[in-house]
Amino acid sequence: MKSLVWSLFFTLAVAPAVFAAKFPQNAWTDASKQTIPGNAVPNKFIVEVADVSDIPGKRELGAPDSHKRLYHALRKRDVGFKVDKEFNHQGIFVGASVTLDNANDRKQITQIPGVKAVRPVILVPAPNPVNIHVVSGVDDPALPPDSESTHVLTGVDKLHAQGILGQGVKIGILDTGIDFTHPVLGGGIGPGFKIIGGFDFVGDDFTGANTPVPDPSPLDQCNGHGTHVAGIIGANPDNPFNISGVAFHASLTSYRIFGCTGSTTDDIIVEALLRGVSEGQDILTMSLGGSDGWTESTASVVSSRISDTGKIVTIAAGNDGSKGAFYTSSPGNAISSISVASLDNTVIELQNATVHGVVHDPITYFATFPFPVNDTLPIFVTSTDPAVVDDACDPLPDSTPDLSGFITIVRRGTCTFVQKLTNVAAKNGTVSLIYDNGSGFSAIDVGNFTSTLIQADDGVFLVNAFASGETVSLSFPQSGAAFGFPDLSGGLISSFSSFGPTNDMFFKPAVAAPGGNILSTLPVPLGSFGIESGTSMATPFIAGVSALLFGVKGHSPSVGTTARTLFETTAQKISSSHTDGDPLQSVSVQGGGLVDAFTAITTDIVVTPGEFLLNDTAHFKPLQTFTVKNNGKTAKSFKLSHSPAGTALSLQSGTSFPADGPVPLSTKFATVKFSETSFTVHPGQTQKLTAHFTAPSGADASILPIFSGFIDIDSTDGLDSFHVSYVGLAASLKDAQVVDNSDVFFGVNLPALGASDGSFISGPANFTFVGSDFPTLVMRLDFGTPKLRFDLVDPNIKIKTTLNQRSEQTHVLEKSVFTFPNAAQAGTFSQVKILGPLFEFDFLPRNSDVNDGSGFNSFGLTNTFANGTTISNGSFRFLLRALKVTGDPTKEEDFESWLSDVVGVQAPSP
Repeated sequence: MKSLVWSLFFTLAVAPAVFAAKFPQNAWTDASKQTIPGNAVPNKFIVEVADVSDIPGKRELGAPDSHKRLYHALRKRDVGFKVDKEFNHQGIFVGASVTLDNANDRKQITQIPGVKAVRPVILVPAPNPVNIHVVSGVDDPALPPDSESTHVLTGVDKLHAQGILGQGVKIGILDTGIDFTHPVLGGGIGPGFKIIGGFDFVGDDFTGANTPVPDPSPLDQCNGHGTHVAGIIGANPDNPFNISGVAFHASLTSYRIFGCTGSTTDDIIVEALLRGVSEGQDILTMSLGGSDGWTESTASVVSSRISDTGKIVTIAAGNDGSKGAFYTSSPGNAISSISVASLDNTVIELQNATVHGVVHDPITYFATFPFPVNDTLPIFVTSTDPAVVDDACDPLPDSTPDLSGFITIVRRGTCTFVQKLTNVAAKNGTVSLIYDNGSGFSAIDVGNFTSTLIQADDGVFLVNAFASGETVSLSFPQSGAAFGFPDLSGGLISSFSSFGPTNDMFFKPAVAAPGGNILSTLPVPLGSFGIESGTSMATPFIAGVSALLFGVKGHSPSVGTTARTLFETTAQKISSSHTDGDPLQSVSVQGGGLVDAFTAITTDIVVTPGEFLLNDTAHFKPLQTFTVKNNGKTAKSFKLSHSPAGTALSLQSGTSFPADGPVPLSTKFATVKFSETSFTVHPGQTQKLTAHFTAPSGADASILPIFSGFIDIDSTDGLDSFHVSYVGLAASLKDAQVVDNSDVFFGVNLPALGASDGSFISGPANFTFVGSDFPTLVMRLDFGTPKLRFDLVDPNIKIKTTLNQRSEQTHVLEKSVFTFPNAAQAGTFSQVKILGPLFEFDFLPRNSDVNDGSGFNSFGLTNTFANGTTISNGSFRFLLRALKVTGDPTKEEDFESWLSDVVGVQAPSP
């Protein structure tokens, strides 16, 4: 359960991608970097009760007596509150979202009989595709060829050929809404249309920080993400691009939970999920989430419970692959739901420009439609140095000609594309090509300019030809120049796809689907079609495959509850590269592999379970059991073998810092012994088997190596292949350092206290707690923690801390009673005498080293305890403690600890 006590205000700033580079010491004071993905919303909580009789209705009049009891209980305890939302779906979730006058009253609610949990309301960031490219329109004379490479990769094309199209299946899409006026999505909403209904829970102007304004219509013509998702599931095939949805005969319902910009809150997600269940959706899909690392958020819990009823819930794994392992997303962490990784498409539908004046092959440019240029134009390069790092980042020199009659060639690097193009436009340039510098050939953001990316070699050729005096021109054929460009990373896990497992070793993601460079629908005002990349695109693909499954196997709960296992065991294993001899990609990022829709839906063989959770070395489960059932009409013979995947080295050697993605892999593999290596299963029979695992020998436990792989179950006739995926850790999670105590990021040892002028405090300091005169705790988490707490202690306390680097802190522990502010049961913390608790957080994710709002935490401290009591003037120290993963919260030795210098509280009298 996530919980927190707000006797502080909580901000977050960011870290650079290179550890050698220090942060400016006052970076934590930057008010523009205070939003945390998935952060708790102050004073707002979701209260879960045991059954409907324990939750009040929103209305006093006419509400059942049982609904009034909780209100009565809260009033008896002098708790000021407002009910924001009610959840009343027995068997899944009964509760309410409330705003408390005093967040510290949360403890009072936990003591009410019948209350199961009180979790903070979490802010969830808006879906953010990695790449977006809007095409010019649907009436262009040039139509690209069939782009169904994603269907061929996954066997969906074979199911479509058999007329399996998702008929009779209902899919609820929780997203930014859908432009249901799009002709490829049916052109309308309601009975008889593809989009059969929906609801807008928030309104256009909702950002996550203001009041939602619900609306019956889920129309979105300002964001577009949900429309792209809808097209992947349900685009009608009769369109200029010749694309089709995975299950284009399924019925879609749009639940709009995001406005045009900004975030949403997870109580809205829960409201939409429960509405989807009540409206009979077979499948609920969410291409959203924020970094979390834990399975405990309310949206994760509710998603998992819905999955347990036989509905299928598909959720994006996240786009944080660059941040390394143990960085999973919520609600994608839902234990029973299907978390979806992204695979790069093998083909991207792009255009070619023709080269004139010199001999050279056509140059591919990243556009779905031809540039609207009818003339053959000469090129002009902004720099004749093909290695320039900041080309066109500054205003172009006065010697630059009028560029209105040229195709301007610019090198990628240093500044934004829009900045480069703005400088080109200042010289009247209207059409530009930006050549890659090795960062990757993909869609780029060029604003409203006519420009896109070309490959590095093509750009260097053009620059060198121009520099040597050659007259080079380009033309853009308006028809016949489109082709399927082979993606060099096609068929591999997308570099942006998030790595698991969860902090407590749950298997995430579950399975992969095409999500890199996917052509689908966009709102008509935003261009109608576009290419986007992200696990947001892979997730609806699995929702579509799930619809095909329901369409063939029926809608019984057993079909839904076994779907994830079926997809995992029939998936296609994915390599870490296209180089022969390189290991398979880690299961911690590919899950069970690339979904094979045709095999999953047509096979008569059922393998259970789909995944083995081997855990860490302290809780290792070496003996695993699985079964193979034959639902066919003929006997089948199989042989067992082991396919190890690359062992992911999740930390940088010699540090507690996560290794950035792509996480390096080693070939130190686990070994496996089987109870038998070959067997035959007769019709209607089930074969039980065991596998005994041994963790990799010689693996360096200090870098938390994640080992994984597959138990292969191959038929002897070569026609069938199945597998069970496994993941384990060749180290103890309890040994992983949680709190960063290095000086790498700020030049001072962390944790540290900051002063109002942006400096760090060295030695004793006094604060008035008036205006900005208060201390701020600055810290980083190198690993997630189940519990973080901060207490006020006597300045002369003698305690041996684990994180301080000062010798005077290494003393014997005093003994006295330790009491948690949110203690739900009697504790045995008789180790440290405290004057009072200041705050506590449960289930915090680790920080990253990426400049996106996840790099470090800063806590501005007030002069009050967690219960609202004012701290008397005097001298004190602050004690920080973080529980290690798998640690016992009743044992002081399972916490990392840090003690501040002496702080004087000198608040003026009222």
